[in-house]
Amino acid sequence: MEKADAVAALGKAKLLGPALLKSALAANDRLKFALTAVQAAAARALRPEGPRIGLEAEYAAAHMNAPWLLEAVDKSWAGDSRIHIPSLERISQLLAADIAVMARPLAGEGSPGAMALLKRMESWRERLATVRGETLTAADVEHLAGGDRHGEDTLHILVMDLHKALNRLAAAQAAETVEGAHVWDIGPDDRPLIAAFMAGLDRTKGLKLDHPGLDTAATRDGDRLLIQNDIGTNDAHVLVIEIADTTISLVYSDLRRRRFTFFQQLLADMGAEWSGVGARTSEGLNQGASYVVGVACIACVDREALVGRLADLGSRIVFLIDWNRARKQLERLVRRRVALATLNEAARRPLGHMGWLAMGGDRLVFAAMEAAGGQQFRMGERLDDVLGEEWARLFLLDCFGLAHEAALARRRPQQVADQVRLLLMRHLSHHRDAFSRVAEHAALCHALSEGLRDALAHGTQKHPGAARKLADRAKRWERLADDIVVGLREAASASARLRPFFELASVSDDCADHLEEAAFLLSVIAESQSGDWSDDLTGRLGALAGKVLEAAQDHVRSLAIADSLSSAGSDTARVEDQDAFLAACWRVVSAEQACDDLARDVRRQLARDGGKPNLVSLVTDFAAALEGASDALLRAGYLMRDVVFTSIDPIAMGAAHER
Repeated sequence: MEKADAVAALGKAKLLGPALLKSALAANDRLKFALTAVQAAAARALRPEGPRIGLEAEYAAAHMNAPWLLEAVDKSWAGDSRIHIPSLERISQLLAADIAVMARPLAGEGSPGAMALLKRMESWRERLATVRGETLTAADVEHLAGGDRHGEDTLHILVMDLHKALNRLAAAQAAETVEGAHVWDIGPDDRPLIAAFMAGLDRTKGLKLDHPGLDTAATRDGDRLLIQNDIGTNDAHVLVIEIADTTISLVYSDLRRRRFTFFQQLLADMGAEWSGVGARTSEGLNQGASYVVGVACIACVDREALVGRLADLGSRIVFLIDWNRARKQLERLVRRRVALATLNEAARRPLGHMGWLAMGGDRLVFAAMEAAGGQQFRMGERLDDVLGEEWARLFLLDCFGLAHEAALARRRPQQVADQVRLLLMRHLSHHRDAFSRVAEHAALCHALSEGLRDALAHGTQKHPGAARKLADRAKRWERLADDIVVGLREAASASARLRPFFELASVSDDCADHLEEAAFLLSVIAESQSGDWSDDLTGRLGALAGKVLEAAQDHVRSLAIADSLSSAGSDTARVEDQDAFLAACWRVVSAEQACDDLARDVRRQLARDGGKPNLVSLVTDFAAALEGASDALLRAGYLMRDVVFTSIDPIAMGAAHER
């Protein structure tokens, strides 16, 4: 499918002049290569002992998309006075199609010379349609590729004559350029508008790097200025702009519905109103498959606004080039909504995606993930499973920026790969510190329990000032603990991998709440002068507070061990750490059971002492708060085991135990 066909299908026939010529000249290159390939195949078949005829450079220069044609040259052979060329019928179809494309610009000329060329073209199409099988004679090869004008008309001679006619036609159009746009039949007032569009195009076209595309043609059709941009090289991917007075009407066609939606979003802030969006099929386009077409209308208040809108429009077209390839690669790394959000933001900044693709695309990220190891990325996990959607999007945008700068500076992909690997390590550090954040919370619980144990040892219940300071300090620490939980909640909302750490911190936060409540009650006891209790009661309360402190210490210890389990050096050290972790967890369980017994001892002692009702009530609540802290630590201990069993590489752990 040719761009000219797409322009014609969009109803903009006035723009067909340069498009038809460009298509015809491209067909000329393909025809010359195909005829060269036929000659090379015949030579190979007749002289198989000769050196191989390599046509790879000519194939690339002709921008062919027919690798089977090169194979036909290598696999040709001769026998029974005939030359056998694989895919000969297919070659004939290619020649017939391209000779029609090459002659198409002459169809409306009407001159005797043009009519004669068109008649010769139809005659050759009929002859090529009769080719059957995979054999021909040496005379047939000469009829196709010969250049002797004294004999029978050959296809090669027709191609040369058509090429001369095309050159004369191009010169007759007397087209000019405006800031790189191919223009004809325009007026003086059109030049600033075309220049504005081209200025916007130039502002971002560097983002496409060496990729072809963004060729622009412009002409006037009655009261409308038409500007056409071919975007890239894909079928049916064409943009035509109509300008009448101060209104822009943009007709856009695309093979990909998602890319069409992306372009709609790109133009949203320009006030584009879309209509007629839907699928369309046209004979000869996109191999008969449907493509999406729509019209966007952008109304401008005056000519100055029109110039600005044209520049903005031109600056956004580059982001359509290879967009679908970038989307597919991103969707191997993250969920579709994250991939689309990344591409939208990359266009807004603007970074684009071409530099990322040029430097390796998803291979860059997969290599960095592999280097991070199984501890961070387990089998089947994607980037947003580990980092969370928002962090994954930010990481990918950073990758786009690195790759774009590297592509412009012509740096080697290996250097970019190292940069992406370091970048991923930095992003992972935000998530590797989940253990440290929970450990920080545990340290606050430890400080609270230690403060209570020391307060009871020093008789703080008898000193209102000291008890008040302890309560105030406990309140500050409890709020710090709450902040940690809030931070983990936000992180867990973006990353499923962090949810267990948030749940662990939430349970541990119950411990902090109970300990802060105990500090408050101790201050109330001191202020009410109810702290002059028996030595036996002091001893039992001290024992209870001491056991809570032991449980908090083991909670801190288990977190520290868990954080280092995956990085232990030798197998022996790894097994020792695993045993120490489990022992610390089970000591927390034992401490909770002991706290239950110690809390009951407190109540028994209160009954023996026969204290005042307010003393009995306050001390009972105080002991219950300490016991509640131990219950929370118990629940945290069980969650801690689940976190470790799901966070540490099970293969490494199992291998270490087997050894």
